[in-house]
Amino acid sequence: MKVLVLGAGVVGVTSAWYLAKAGHEVTVIDREPSAGLETSFANGGQISASQPEPWANPGAPAKIIKWLGQEDAPLLFRLRADRRQWSWGLRFLLECLPWRTRANTLSILRLAIYSRARLQALRRDTAIEYDHLEKGILQIYTGAREFESVDSRMRLLLSHGLAMSLRSPAEVMALEPALRDSTIPIVGATYAADDETGDAYLFSHRLAELAAREGVNFGYNVEIEKLLMEGDAVGGVAVRVAGRREILTADRYLVAMGSYSSFLLAPTGISVPVYPVKGYSITAPITGLAPDVCITDESGKVGMTRLGDRLRMAGTAEVSGYDTSVNETRCAAIADRVRKFLPNSADFGNVKKWAGLRPATPSNVPIIGRTRYANLYLNTGHGTLGWTLSCGSGAAIADLISGRPTEVDFPFQ
Repeated sequence: MKVLVLGAGVVGVTSAWYLAKAGHEVTVIDREPSAGLETSFANGGQISASQPEPWANPGAPAKIIKWLGQEDAPLLFRLRADRRQWSWGLRFLLECLPWRTRANTLSILRLAIYSRARLQALRRDTAIEYDHLEKGILQIYTGAREFESVDSRMRLLLSHGLAMSLRSPAEVMALEPALRDSTIPIVGATYAADDETGDAYLFSHRLAELAAREGVNFGYNVEIEKLLMEGDAVGGVAVRVAGRREILTADRYLVAMGSYSSFLLAPTGISVPVYPVKGYSITAPITGLAPDVCITDESGKVGMTRLGDRLRMAGTAEVSGYDTSVNETRCAAIADRVRKFLPNSADFGNVKKWAGLRPATPSNVPIIGRTRYANLYLNTGHGTLGWTLSCGSGAAIADLISGRPTEVDFPFQ
């Protein structure tokens, strides 16, 4: 079949790769000049199956109230006169109920473990390089009460197939010597040895090149205007290329446009609860003792990831619409927090700042699968875990479009 993939971020590119491997004739279009230039460009770099718990959890409402108005808060709602934001926020609160959080966590966990395995197989098959490390992820805790609550969470993850262990402060320092210079006491950590890291942009860009060699056609600088409906199916996609309007047609259409998916789908009558949650990252040259093991600071919600000779520091979530401007205060808060843990690691005076829009559902569970239109499929809403879930999502949507059973237990559409 001819399949048209809308969006060339990490989710769109992996979808195209697996669709091509399934024997389909695939075209990918995107408004950017190459793959991976929006949400996938400078994310935290973590393949973190060990962190499936969504932002919407029983402890979130109290924290949100506490953090209201704090510019450097890890999770910040900027309330706007936006019906979509309020609707999303109310559904977010519903997903904070304990039984919903548990179900959402397990759905994400199963897809994340599957996705990590698919990434590892893809790497073996292609020898793709993307500044990746297979050193695991340390999730560190600086508060005793917070660390005491880890045991029940970890038991749930262990019982559903995740390899993970508790580490004492001494074991943390032995595992990652760069933390010995920390000015913040660490009370303990969890360690997921099978987790990985890597540059999502490099991966997207290089996988697109490999996919092109497999026959995938990439159309860049293509503005996607609307889906053209014909009864119960999509008849084509109206696009604008170099100022002229064109109609692109295929047998199947896959929407993988991140935070912008909902705008394209709304005129068709399909409503998806995807809203942008803005995240920030800063990247600095490594100049000293930097970690090889990826570190997540659970208290500050900041990740620290080595990408070659760079240190990527990422975190925070800001529900504030489609603004992609860089907030200096939030970037400074990330830098200040990391400097306390890794004071001698990088040139903090020479950082590249970035902000991107994570396409989040209230539950953090992505929307993958069919729609009520016979030839229209979705792969969107991955939130903070787009890089982690990309290969699994791409492989699963290729199975669904091909009419094959999927290999993972997940609530597909």
